[in-house]
Amino acid sequence: MRYRGGGRRVLLASAAVVAAGIVVAGCKDIAPPPADGGPSGSAVPTAGNSRAVNPLDNPDGTKPGMAVITSTADKAKARSLIGKVATKGRGPKTGYKRDEFGYAWMDSAPGGIPFAHNGCDSRNDLLKRDGEKARFRAGSDCIVTSMTLHDPYTGKTIEWAKSRATTVQIDHVMPLSYDWQMGASHWTKGKREDIANDPLNLIPVDGPTNGAKSDSGPATWLPPNKQIRCSYVVRFAQVSLKYDLPVTAADKRMMLQQCGG
Repeated sequence: MRYRGGGRRVLLASAAVVAAGIVVAGCKDIAPPPADGGPSGSAVPTAGNSRAVNPLDNPDGTKPGMAVITSTADKAKARSLIGKVATKGRGPKTGYKRDEFGYAWMDSAPGGIPFAHNGCDSRNDLLKRDGEKARFRAGSDCIVTSMTLHDPYTGKTIEWAKSRATTVQIDHVMPLSYDWQMGASHWTKGKREDIANDPLNLIPVDGPTNGAKSDSGPATWLPPNKQIRCSYVVRFAQVSLKYDLPVTAADKRMMLQQCGG
C-alpha cells in the first residue's frame, strides 16, 4: 500500500501516539486516583524514616519504627543478643486459634505491657506510635483515620487512610502461631494476650507484605528491604528473650547471618 504526503505523516504520528500509550500503560508505578478523592494507600520509594529508632535502643518497643543497624559495634551487640536465644524444634499447630491470644486488638492485656489500659486499642496505639501526620476521628485522640507510614519492611512510604485499612497491617514480629508452636500453647491466657498486644512484638507495615510473611520464622521469610534485616531479627530476638520463647535452630542461624554472624 502506498501513502502520499500528509496522509503518511498523520499515520506515522498516530502510530507514535499508540506506542507512547502502550509504554505509559505498562508503568507499574502509575495508579489511578482514589474514587473518593482521599488518600490512596499507595506506596512510593523512600530514603528512610528519620524518626525510626534502632531496636537496640528501644528494648520495650515504645519508640517509633525500626531503624537500620549499620555500625560494626551495633552488629556485634546484635549478634550477642541473638546468641542468647534458645532453640528447639517447632511443635505442632494443633489447637491454635487467634482467639487463644485474646480478641484483636484489646486494651486490657493483664501483664503490665506498655500502652495497655490507656483507653485506646493496641492497633491504634501502634498507628500513633509509628505514623506521621496522623489525623483522628472527630472528638477522638485514639482512632487514627489517616497517616503517613514509612514502612521498614519494604522501604516505601505509604499514605494510609482508614477507608482502605488493609493497606497497612500490624505485624506480629514473632507470629502468634509460631509462638503457639514454640511453647505458648502451654501458657496462661493472660500471657498470650500480653505477647499479642505488646508493642515490642508489633509494627505497622505494608499489608500485602505482612500477608506474604504469614507465620514464617526468619529462616523462611525476611523483609524484602535487605537494609532492615538485621534490625528485624534483633526485634525477633528481643521478643523471644522477653517471653522465654525459643526459635528453631535454622531460624537462629539465619538471624545471626543477617547481622554478620
